[in-house]
Amino acid sequence: FCQDITTPIKVLDIGAGYGTDLSIVQKHHPVAQLYAIEAFISFQQNLKDNGITVYGIDIEKGVLPFEDNSIDLIICNQILEHCKEIWWICHEITRVLKPGGTFIIGVPNLASFHNRLLLLIGKQPTCIKNNSAHVRGYTKNDIIKFLNTGFPSGYQLDSFYGSNFYPFPRRIAMLLAKIFPKMAVGIFFKFTKSTKEYNN
Repeated sequence: FCQDITTPIKVLDIGAGYGTDLSIVQKHHPVAQLYAIEAFISFQQNLKDNGITVYGIDIEKGVLPFEDNSIDLIICNQILEHCKEIWWICHEITRVLKPGGTFIIGVPNLASFHNRLLLLIGKQPTCIKNNSAHVRGYTKNDIIKFLNTGFPSGYQLDSFYGSNFYPFPRRIAMLLAKIFPKMAVGIFFKFTKSTKEYNN
């Protein structure tokens, strides 16, 4: 993310869970200031024990407790599929993310190979089963369109990856996800926020 690891940066993980993604950031950028939004009390304590500043707010209606244009990197991994109010969430993310800042998204892929097969035989895709906690399904093109039509100041897609590939064994799945990321089980995006002024 940042070549100069001696430069302090502010990193926010929305729905941080156990803090796995933040620990990866800290490993590669030891002077990063780490922040987490996490609603579950047990996760909050674990994050605090690891030196992470934690806020327990409802991201679907709460205001992120940061100044405009103040965060260098925002991670939102395996969160948006659980949320209805993605307009508000992404408004708040866009508000607090610095111009030129990085926004990383990870979501289950509605257009994965195994979901396409399931639909072909008349079955529900696994990422949006009605008896699960998921309320939205995403594809690569849909995420890009949403960010760039909903937030016209703009996001530039820097990189896109896929992870896992059902129903294949691990080694084959890793290869297939690399070759066909748009058909992988999970899809991951690295966006850069435009330097144009965001007008809410």
